Amino acid sequence: MFRTPVEITLPNKCISLHDSLFFVGSCFAQVIGERFQRNKFGTCINPFGTLYNPISVFSLLLNTINQSVPDDKTYLVNQGVHYNYKFHSDFSSEAKEKLQVQIEQALISTRSYLEQCKWVIITLGSAFGYELKKTGQLVANCHKMPSQLFCRHLLNPDEITKQFEQLYSALKVLNPDVNYILTVSPVRHLRDTLVQNSVSKSVLRLASHSIHENHPEDVRYFPSYEILIDELRDYRFYQADMLHPSKVAEDYIWQKVTEYYLDSDAQQFLKTWNPIYKAMHHRAFRPSSEAHQQFLQNTINRLKQLSKQVDVETEIQKLEQQLL
Repeated sequence: MFRTPVEITLPNKCISLHDSLFFVGSCFAQVIGERFQRNKFGTCINPFGTLYNPISVFSLLLNTINQSVPDDKTYLVNQGVHYNYKFHSDFSSEAKEKLQVQIEQALISTRSYLEQCKWVIITLGSAFGYELKKTGQLVANCHKMPSQLFCRHLLNPDEITKQFEQLYSALKVLNPDVNYILTVSPVRHLRDTLVQNSVSKSVLRLASHSIHENHPEDVRYFPSYEILIDELRDYRFYQADMLHPSKVAEDYIWQKVTEYYLDSDAQQFLKTWNPIYKAMHHRAFRPSSEAHQQFLQNTINRLKQLSKQVDVETEIQKLEQQLL
């Protein structure tokens, strides 16, 4: 044994293949969410764009539940483009009115999804936030505005926990059956310096621990941060920037997620689906050859066998278009 495995506590309830999953938070939420998506789970992934600090995540979800549209003071213009400080720069327009419509539609559709989803998976990226000096408003994104407009602020675990409690109470009314998974992103924020990154992750970890302690029945903590930092703990598990997990690390964390958080039927489905997924993305050297055409037909037949479990109509159509 050349490593120390991170102990993962089995959850009280597991994710089934037909559960709807909502992912929100840092870029790691996108990574894990897309893994579930391509494995045929129903997902909604970062509908407001990437969000890093937990206060922005929780408050925006609370606004979504209450259908509270952003105040005028949250809008800004940078180089002729309109943005909103509560949202990622994916939400932008040359006309403020169009941006407002874009945001309102996102709030409505997200609330609708939250009403029926089974799991909310929140990935916390950084405990550092930026406040507008003029208003004291904590922003989700600075939108490349001048740095002198902002004050950098280290959130504390108590204010993070307090904000989550407001979200928890509101979402409990909207959807009493929802379950939560919290995780701290393993992506290191070098801009904060490694020393302050450690402080930031510690704050997030303490807040997550407190939230789980307050709601042990329906809030779980998954240790993606600890798996990369303590179990893998080697630069070969990072991308070239030495900050983001490599594909090997992502694969390993995904393996742990499926092993501990999926029910037996979902795990069995993945064993069937994975070779089919690989077959669909196989690049043929000679697409018109008899062997490849038979390969396509066999893959289509395997997909049809799964059609009673999941919707594979799109995949079947794409392969049928390659038949000669």
